[in-house]
Amino acid sequence: MSYKFILTLEIMYITASKLYDYIQCPHRPWRDIWGPQEEKIQETNPFVEMLWEKGIKYEMEVIGKIGEYLDLSKGNIEDRYTQTIEAMKAETPLIYQGVLTVGNLRGIPDLLRLQPDGTYIPIDIKSGMGREGADEESGDEGKPKKHYAVQLALYSDCLLKLGFEHNRKGIIYDIDGNEVLYELDAPQGPRNKETFWELYEDIREKVILLLGNQIQNKPAYQGVCKLCPWYTSCKKWVMYSDDLTGMFYMGRSWRDTINQDLGVTKIEDILKLNVDDLMDQKEKDKSFLKNLGRSRLDSMVSRANVIKNLKKPIAYNKIEFPKVQYELFFDIEDDPTQEFVYLHGVYERSPQGERFLNFTAREITHEAEKQAWSDFWNYIKSLPENDYSVYYYSHHEKTTYKKLQKKYSDVITLEELENFFENPNVIDLYTDVVLKNTDWPLPSYSIKALAVYLGFEWRDKTPSGALSIQWFNDYIEKKDEQIMTRILEYNEDDCKATMVLKDGLEKL
Repeated sequence: MSYKFILTLEIMYITASKLYDYIQCPHRPWRDIWGPQEEKIQETNPFVEMLWEKGIKYEMEVIGKIGEYLDLSKGNIEDRYTQTIEAMKAETPLIYQGVLTVGNLRGIPDLLRLQPDGTYIPIDIKSGMGREGADEESGDEGKPKKHYAVQLALYSDCLLKLGFEHNRKGIIYDIDGNEVLYELDAPQGPRNKETFWELYEDIREKVILLLGNQIQNKPAYQGVCKLCPWYTSCKKWVMYSDDLTGMFYMGRSWRDTINQDLGVTKIEDILKLNVDDLMDQKEKDKSFLKNLGRSRLDSMVSRANVIKNLKKPIAYNKIEFPKVQYELFFDIEDDPTQEFVYLHGVYERSPQGERFLNFTAREITHEAEKQAWSDFWNYIKSLPENDYSVYYYSHHEKTTYKKLQKKYSDVITLEELENFFENPNVIDLYTDVVLKNTDWPLPSYSIKALAVYLGFEWRDKTPSGALSIQWFNDYIEKKDEQIMTRILEYNEDDCKATMVLKDGLEKL
């Protein structure tokens, strides 16, 4: 048997990682095998690599304290499969990195735990929360994560087919040390009666067809794509094809709906749509253009006009900003994997000139995080009341500060925080201005896309918030001040970019 044939067989297995890839991007499984391989970025993104390393480190911490287990993590895959079957037949209490193979399914759960009835339940160790949307104040435990559920379902499917499980269940051992039980036959939510198992079966069958090139689907240009090795390749295809996702706010789902219901595949053809006629048709057929109403379609036509005809940004209303002495352009850097805010940056413009201020935590401790946040607020309180404005980009700062207030309620009261963000001089340029009042001839309205369009350049050749997180973790490990300088320069440039955008918006 040739190496190439063996490699092909390996690629065709349905694995947890392929199911995860499909949930993140339905096109990824197909492109990984059938796409233009010369266009795939071979180097792993440093931020993605950091996440892998964190996940492995946490897994090792958990494994180091669970007691006795059979370690099947080493050796070739076929031998590990045989050893796993033998171990389960012998009712080994706990198996680490066992291999489950049935037909074209292959799962390698972190743990297989023996149950009282002689069956096994799969367990995956995750360096994230076991559920999403949890709210301590309301007591809401949140809901299972789809990508966790689908991966557990693969392991459960293998166990069922091998005769070592009767129930469709799995466990996530999360970052807080909680064992979160996933009932895979349960509906996904109150409004979505499809079970996690049905979701898994649907995704599994689609991935099988994609891997076999029996069906194909299109790439898309989305904000979440930037960490993917196919990002440049897919963006190139989108721009060359004039694909609808090359237009801001056009998600894959809406793109596919418009492709299917209207036969419209190019941005230039959006200009030909008669929205009144489409609304009449929607009245007769409720399934037509599902989840797309008049305002959304009107926005699409306007955006297409800016891209194809105007070819420059437009303001639909006159944009005015507060006339004050002090203008603050504000941006934070935080590590969501540790729920830690490490930098509050402000670029200040006043009659005295311009300067960058940073309030930085240089250790991952509650004390350092609290001190940096406290210093930021002391600075804000030092400014002349009602004679300063604050500009930031997107709701992230506001959401993060609400979490910090709960964490360090003695730094600032909830009322003070709410009053700060409700102040008309504190402005979210993305939500309050760009999104509501402008359109740009660009596929993305990120601060980087708009600032670069307006002529701004970051000093760093690869500027990104994700890489800043990786740099910060490197700094914590090495205490290299050159790394901290890179972090601060990147944040300063983010703040300056916000200033450039604010000035540009005034000129529209």
